[in-house]
Amino acid sequence: MAKSIIIIGAGMGGLAAGIYAQMNGYKTRIFEMHSSPGGQCAAWKRRGYTFDVCIHHLMGCSPYSKINLLWNELGAMPRELTYTKECVSVASPEGELFNDYYDLEMLEQHLKELAPKDSEVIKEYIKAIKSFSKSDIWGEMMLGTTWDFIRRAPALLSAGKWFKVNMRQFAGRFTDPFLKKAFPLLEYSTPDLPFFLHLAKHGYGCNKDIAWPVGGSLEFARSIEERYQELGGEVHYGQKVEKILTRNDKAVGVRTADGSEHAADIVISNADGRKTIMEMLEGRYINDRLRKYCAEPQDETNWAAHVFLGVDRDLANEPSALVMLLDRPVEIAGHVNESLEMQIYGFDQTMAPDGKGVIKVELVSRHSYWKELYKDRTLYNEEKAKVTEAVVDLLEKRFTGIKSQVEVVDVPTLMTWERYMGGTHGFVNMPNKELNIMGSLFSRRLETTLPGLSNFHLVGVWVTSAGALFSNALSGRTLIRSICERDGKKFNAAPQ
Repeated sequence: MAKSIIIIGAGMGGLAAGIYAQMNGYKTRIFEMHSSPGGQCAAWKRRGYTFDVCIHHLMGCSPYSKINLLWNELGAMPRELTYTKECVSVASPEGELFNDYYDLEMLEQHLKELAPKDSEVIKEYIKAIKSFSKSDIWGEMMLGTTWDFIRRAPALLSAGKWFKVNMRQFAGRFTDPFLKKAFPLLEYSTPDLPFFLHLAKHGYGCNKDIAWPVGGSLEFARSIEERYQELGGEVHYGQKVEKILTRNDKAVGVRTADGSEHAADIVISNADGRKTIMEMLEGRYINDRLRKYCAEPQDETNWAAHVFLGVDRDLANEPSALVMLLDRPVEIAGHVNESLEMQIYGFDQTMAPDGKGVIKVELVSRHSYWKELYKDRTLYNEEKAKVTEAVVDLLEKRFTGIKSQVEVVDVPTLMTWERYMGGTHGFVNMPNKELNIMGSLFSRRLETTLPGLSNFHLVGVWVTSAGALFSNALSGRTLIRSICERDGKKFNAAPQ
């Protein structure tokens, strides 16, 4: 008789775990508190506009990459894709525009036109991208064989100098004042991010491995849900799990909010780690290290609010991702901004009615700022209105006339995500452990268990500590492979 598995949450890790479990002869059920799949891979419609909060640059779009193989196994590929010319663009208050083109000839020519005196730095930048474009670095490290890892080791060592430099430090090599300001913001406006991440991503873009799935994040998640159901998996929506049932220190099932209990041989949680460990399991299976992981996260500035605008304006000729440098600092939601980071969805005509478009502006703030406001819904909503007004005023400087063109507004915050995801600190719900980008990307073993509890595992962002969709999907694959090994079964990744 097939072993039964209950999965808490239909996020990327949970869906992937369900698919690979079904492929390998396990009987699975997913309990999801909401009405749609994907978890943080989410989008919603407002009066004909689609507001997408997840995908920026989807990796694994080339059939020659191993991440594409992962998406193929999960039913997300092949699919209709659209490609953008640039990774991101940066605009100065004076009207200069830096387009970080994927095409390296275009990029080199463009940069030399912007900063002819920086030709040597530009050559070094182009050369570095080329070196990373020669390999499927993430796919081979995460999904390849041991031989793949060994084969790529010399190339990684030769590129080792870029592992010690961040975006801000490399930008300091330019003499051009605009590029000095623009370059550090190319990776989600995070100047301290390791430079090699940008080079690797750019390398994938050169190889057409980065694209946008037409229809956006929710349609992408639904294709994975469809594969899961085709394999015989069950998804129970509107079923919030409140307790993980245990017997003799073994997970034996779950209890949902309606009081019903459901038995299983194995329980997997793709839910928020803190809620899973401290509430669903009542903190009974924990040690000092996990207690530290589960502590209240530090109240640091992070992406905390999105301003979505549905506008009566054709955005097809705008950059797909834009950072606007401001002519003066502006305080929004308690944070002083010197630039605005946004996505402009003119490249996908399905995101808005004909001739119209969507802009998403992503804002940095603090969790505590929004949590305090949320205690009084009137103040909370008033602040969201103020944020919208401030953002639209700034956009007017570049998109003349946009004030009168705004038709729909939506402003989700970290508190929206707490309500939607049932977690802690919204989508910033990773464990309190030292960030280890290399470990997250290259590790083939994940910390999925809890001390003293058997037949239970975690998947998703809690174990990967990475926001990339493919890494969280891969956590489900990695887990089921280890369960198969433990059960003496040959792991199968091909749909029956």
